Amino acid sequence: MAKKPAPSPATIHALGDHQPGAGQLAQAGSRGNGDELHQQVEGGVTDPAAYLTDNFGHRISDNQNSLRAGERGPTLLEDFVLREKIFHFDHERIPERIVHARGSGAHGVFECTKAIPGLTKASILQKEGATCPVFVRFSTVAGGAGSVDTPRDVRGFAVKFYTDSGNWDLVGNNIPVFFIQDAMKFPDLVHSVKMEADRGYPQAASAHDTFWDFIGLMPEAMHMIMWAMSDRAIPRSFRMIEGFGVHTFRFVNDDGEGKFVKFHWKPVLGIQSTTWDEAVKIAGADPDFHRRDLFEAIDAGDFPAWDLGVQVFDEAFAEKLPYDVLDATKLIPEEDVPVEIVGRMTLNRNVDNFFAETEQVAFLPSNIIPGIDFSNDPLLQGRLFSYLDTQKSRLGTTNFHQIPINAPKCPFHNFQRDGMMQTLVPTGRANYEPNSLAEAGENGGPRASAATGFRTFETNDERNDPAQKLRIRAELFADHFSQARLFYRSQTGNEQAHIASALVFELSKVTLDHVRARVVGQLRNIDEDLAKRVAAGLAIDLPAKEKAARSPVDLKPSDALSIQKNADDTMEGRKIAILFAEGSDKAAIDKLKGEIEGAGGTAFLIAPKVGGIKVKGGTLKADGQLAGSPSVLFDAVASILTEEQASLLSKQGAAVQWFMDAYGHCKTIAHDDATQALLDKAGVEKDGGVVAIDKFENVGTRRHWAREAKVRDLA
Repeated sequence: MAKKPAPSPATIHALGDHQPGAGQLAQAGSRGNGDELHQQVEGGVTDPAAYLTDNFGHRISDNQNSLRAGERGPTLLEDFVLREKIFHFDHERIPERIVHARGSGAHGVFECTKAIPGLTKASILQKEGATCPVFVRFSTVAGGAGSVDTPRDVRGFAVKFYTDSGNWDLVGNNIPVFFIQDAMKFPDLVHSVKMEADRGYPQAASAHDTFWDFIGLMPEAMHMIMWAMSDRAIPRSFRMIEGFGVHTFRFVNDDGEGKFVKFHWKPVLGIQSTTWDEAVKIAGADPDFHRRDLFEAIDAGDFPAWDLGVQVFDEAFAEKLPYDVLDATKLIPEEDVPVEIVGRMTLNRNVDNFFAETEQVAFLPSNIIPGIDFSNDPLLQGRLFSYLDTQKSRLGTTNFHQIPINAPKCPFHNFQRDGMMQTLVPTGRANYEPNSLAEAGENGGPRASAATGFRTFETNDERNDPAQKLRIRAELFADHFSQARLFYRSQTGNEQAHIASALVFELSKVTLDHVRARVVGQLRNIDEDLAKRVAAGLAIDLPAKEKAARSPVDLKPSDALSIQKNADDTMEGRKIAILFAEGSDKAAIDKLKGEIEGAGGTAFLIAPKVGGIKVKGGTLKADGQLAGSPSVLFDAVASILTEEQASLLSKQGAAVQWFMDAYGHCKTIAHDDATQALLDKAGVEKDGGVVAIDKFENVGTRRHWAREAKVRDLA
């Protein structure tokens, strides 16, 4: 791991650690330890940045004691140092996002790997090898800023490209479709999934009455529900999720020709999820599991990367589809329109300050550059208004674009002036346009450019007479179930069981019988077997099928929609735990650790105690303690023990649970002979994923789904 640079000499953190003792304050003429601090700075440091000041540059003599009228007298109102410090502290927090409140961010770079000037004039896609900086924020949707990382939820996947043509914000999710078709319904959706209004719970969970009441009444949401109840909603890592622009956008080339485009992010490490039981236990073991995973990977130089892919098609193709491409509850199967890879994004730098960057970053779907344009997707059109409106509420000023994380890295000039927290200092008197001040030798300011400025795609009518303004949805928007059926039937049998089980779990938390029945009735429009499995799991009679506004059609299954059909059997980016104890064979541990790291994985040593432990062949230090490093935090586990230690550990609940969870979560368990007694106690049975240490490389970090039926009840 590369060492981080040492702090600047100007960063004198140690000085702030001095705490005044009572004796120091009792002496006549003493200013506590303020003199001592003053002397340390004055005596050895000449950098002006080393001096502690208030926000207006006044040097501070004592940052430990407030100003008093006598040793035991009242604090004085004139103490401007105290007042400023408390004033700023009282206003440190800003309103959190209503949705996507809990996020994690990182900096990186995007590189064009395939130029497509024939499709778009977007500057970043004109030349192979062209690069631009990016900032990415991953998030959960439903929970507050203080919620956990691993609930069943959609994950936000927002990318800010700092291009030479201005900022382009591709603001999407890890699921290619959405719950609703029209922005009019967005407040209702969010209100329903958030904490129930009267009781303030549950937090970051959809398994409750109001959400499923809404869903049962909104058949357009059923396709998204299939995704949300699938393993896509409980990812292993931000590094292992796909990203989607969700909406249909436009590419426009230099000739003014336009085509539809959908954006995809494909993780280089492949897609991977947890199991539901793992996700719940991870929330208890490490609420910051995804945030920590992203930060530590970048910190270690294991930079996560995604390929940017596009699905490009024209109106003629769109007209022939049995669904509407402007409907955000629909996707286009990759088998129908292959995803063409045009670039790669690599995240290579963690944020320096979470608040300044991750919390203050403002993404706007309206931030597009010449060569990219909107479609008439009604959900997208609502977002174009909503996001800009939100920033004023959160960041307090219309000048939020001047915050460094939001500011473009290309020049920007306009006549917008003043406003709260204006930090720029425009010169001259031209704050309007047109003006003729240049004729008088003054600075007349910038002017519009018809040749190079952004121009809206001129024939953006998309099946509509542009003169009509109607509160109506296109006919094909009424097909709510065909793609939900496509998604469900594209999964493996095991993944289908996960979806059914997730539905049973969520609906079991619903206390309103009619809501449960309605949702299961909607499921009958997707797949009869799915509806029967869920009804059986809830121990209710199969309800009548809910009426569909448009009968679903059977679409050809798409393997690209399945995680398990596309799973990469790789060690790269995965974390493997090796359990050892006193007397374990160091040579065997070193050999296994070398094999894991040689294949691109990370080996994490766990023992009952941290620190130096005597083992056969020397001393070994653990990376984590057994009780504080549950197996849910790892992609596979291994164990090298003595018979004596295995016997002792078999009496400890943490050790037994460690193996029980790994087995129950269908992970590879590699072990030596001595560990067998502990495996027996944990109920671990031999199968293709429970192997001897020397066979670990053969099975790696894959999941052994054939085991699942033995370890849990699935719907």
